[in-house]
Amino acid sequence: MPSVTHDDAPLLADLMPWSVAPPRLGRGWPAGPDAASLKARWDALVKAEGPDREALFEPSRSRTPHTAVGQLPGHAGGGTEKLVRASGPCPEPVRVLYAPFDEQWLIPDQRLIDAARPELWRVADERQVFLVEGPETLLATSLFPLLRPGRVRPLFRRPGGREPNLAPGLLEHLGTRLGHTPAPLDVLAWIRATARPDLTVPLTGDTDEWERGLEHGHRLLWLMRRDGERPKLPGGRRPYVRAPLPSRPVTLRYDRDEEALLLDEGRISPVPPEAWDFEVGGVRVLEQWFTARVTEPERSTLAAIRPTVWPQAWTSELLELITVLALLGELRPLDELMVSDPITATELHEAGVLPVPAAVRRPASVLDGPEEGPEGQLALL
Repeated sequence: MPSVTHDDAPLLADLMPWSVAPPRLGRGWPAGPDAASLKARWDALVKAEGPDREALFEPSRSRTPHTAVGQLPGHAGGGTEKLVRASGPCPEPVRVLYAPFDEQWLIPDQRLIDAARPELWRVADERQVFLVEGPETLLATSLFPLLRPGRVRPLFRRPGGREPNLAPGLLEHLGTRLGHTPAPLDVLAWIRATARPDLTVPLTGDTDEWERGLEHGHRLLWLMRRDGERPKLPGGRRPYVRAPLPSRPVTLRYDRDEEALLLDEGRISPVPPEAWDFEVGGVRVLEQWFTARVTEPERSTLAAIRPTVWPQAWTSELLELITVLALLGELRPLDELMVSDPITATELHEAGVLPVPAAVRRPASVLDGPEEGPEGQLALL
């Protein structure tokens, strides 16, 4: 984060005006680190009957097996009959960002989720990037975000990369000041590189500073999104499994002298200190990731249905996560960014970019066709 501040920097909430509260699951079992377990949990739920199904579901004030809700936008596999009568196969799990840098799976069925935020699902596609206000940092992801407690700001208000979620006129004003109009993803990269803890964003009309911020921001986005070429550590420092991981590891330690990650008697190295020390909100990311996979759930719950041994896929994910965190840890913050030609909130007001119209703080109408409502009826939206 930049250490040089300017009192009149615009707010992120004004630059990206449409935001949505984070989704709320309400129960843990519809999400997890492996898709096969989610399908097995679903099968156990629909095989149960009466009070047993009710107890396994873990009802809340927002959702019970008798709650009538519509289909989750974009996911025809999720039924709309009340869950108390549901049968058939599990809706195909989808990849989500469950916690900072922790990619897991979710059963995309609105009957299972207390607050699914359908407006976010309607704009989730291969072009979308979600900016999530996390503790002490902004996280960016191409996956559907389940992180709490920060608000979610999609880059685009419509599917297909249409209608950027940016203050109307902002791109044009930046183009006038910079001599070229940036792409929406460039603005997101700048925001990610320069946003302060108070969620103000210093803007600049200085082309050299802008390009420098873009280079930093795009690398941050690439490492966070992980949807292009796979990241690699330079100089042959790729982490490897040096001693086989046990079938069910229970402890995680770090040997700083040997730069080794120890899962019981299993050993992965080299693991740079930057990866082990990487924290979000005061929590070490690698420890949180490991804990989510080895903590014993309560018996006789659907969450207790999980892999009996450590899957090979988790080892591959761990090796990539180590690489990502190491590369992120090596990226130095833009502490010396001076913003010598600032674009202030006052300037944006004078140019008519701010304040933004109230309509752009609300979801766009994005329905290309009818959505199925409760009990198979068409939803009227």
